[in-house]
Amino acid sequence: MTPEVAIVGAGYVGVPLARVFAEAGRTVVLVDVDRERVESLNRGESYVEDVPSEVLAPLVAAGRIVATTDYDALREADAILVALPTPLSRQREPDLTILVSAAEEIAKRLRPGHLVVLESTTYPGTTREQVLPILEAGSGLVGGRDFHLAFSPERVDPGRSDWTTKNVPKVVGGIDDASTEAAAALYASAIDVVHRVSSPEAAELTKLLENIFRSVNIALVNELAQLCDRMGIDVWEVVEAAATKPFGFMSFKPGPGLGGHCIPIDPFYLTWKAREFGFYTEFIELAGKVNESMPYFCRSLVSQALNHSRQRSLKGSRILILGVAYKPDIADVRESPAVKLIALLRNAGADVAYHDPHVPAFEENGIAMESVPLEPAAYDCVVIVTDHSAIDYEQLVEEAELVVDLRNATGANGKRSDKVWKL
Repeated sequence: MTPEVAIVGAGYVGVPLARVFAEAGRTVVLVDVDRERVESLNRGESYVEDVPSEVLAPLVAAGRIVATTDYDALREADAILVALPTPLSRQREPDLTILVSAAEEIAKRLRPGHLVVLESTTYPGTTREQVLPILEAGSGLVGGRDFHLAFSPERVDPGRSDWTTKNVPKVVGGIDDASTEAAAALYASAIDVVHRVSSPEAAELTKLLENIFRSVNIALVNELAQLCDRMGIDVWEVVEAAATKPFGFMSFKPGPGLGGHCIPIDPFYLTWKAREFGFYTEFIELAGKVNESMPYFCRSLVSQALNHSRQRSLKGSRILILGVAYKPDIADVRESPAVKLIALLRNAGADVAYHDPHVPAFEENGIAMESVPLEPAAYDCVVIVTDHSAIDYEQLVEEAELVVDLRNATGANGKRSDKVWKL
């Protein structure tokens, strides 16, 4: 069966996107360099939580979804969507190596009439200044005349069932009006709402604004949490009270830092690009500084709790980290603040283990660990970093010697207990 839609990148964005198009009756080919991923998908076995195997398998069996490592599969597709990682370098600058390599491969297979849409989060100008020249040089075709090119930011929030790839509005901006309309028509065939913008630059900045908005507001409440600690005020009580106002306030919660594939990374794309125009995004960079400092503050909180409650130092203490995924009820540990906190506690001499019902093992930033059984009484301190819903927090407080709650998971029960220290 000839594919109508090709998706380059079979990860957290590409696989849900393939599902939506396949369920709308389109045939989809997923192209990925990871052979294990490809073989898994072709068996109907999913590694992406938002697309369970019982949903994927019938679509594979019906020939609606197929995966391959061969870029030649792009030749016959009508549209090519690019959903690849765009990480930061160690210097916190955009690293487009993966995207550029893929664009070069796409260019070799590009033909007149093709639609190419970039979904990877990046800085304004990437589609027009980076991807377009590569596609034109490698194919001999002219963008806007021979093929369409657009940007449409992914808006995936892993683990959500209320807002999915299908019902979250799709923002689309092309290098010309025809490209915008071609991309809008494609997405409208599978996604409920499509919102057109005037250019790929506007679409690229839209995604950054969405995540910078969250980053800045989380930084605000994280800074407030540190002030509340000094003032002896419960920040959770303050946030809860402020949230009763029916207008002019949006509730954000403090925590041990930012995690995931977007919020810790996206602001740096814009701060980097802004310097090209002699502009310094001080507000955004300050938010990043505050959020990146939170694991250090949380380490100090654990140290204080041990010292004052058990007359122990971090060195030699047995500490259980509860939850290493970056958000509740998923298995994603990308940029998780738990990993940073584990490293900081280890560097201070603590004996650190973790329990996470969703993450049996992980290897990130040079740290490799396996989840241990949940036995709170076996540790000097239990630190709640990710508040998974499967955990009985009331029982946890009863069994543990000491709990440092960074997510307000223990609620009112924790507030009443002398065992619980809260962020």
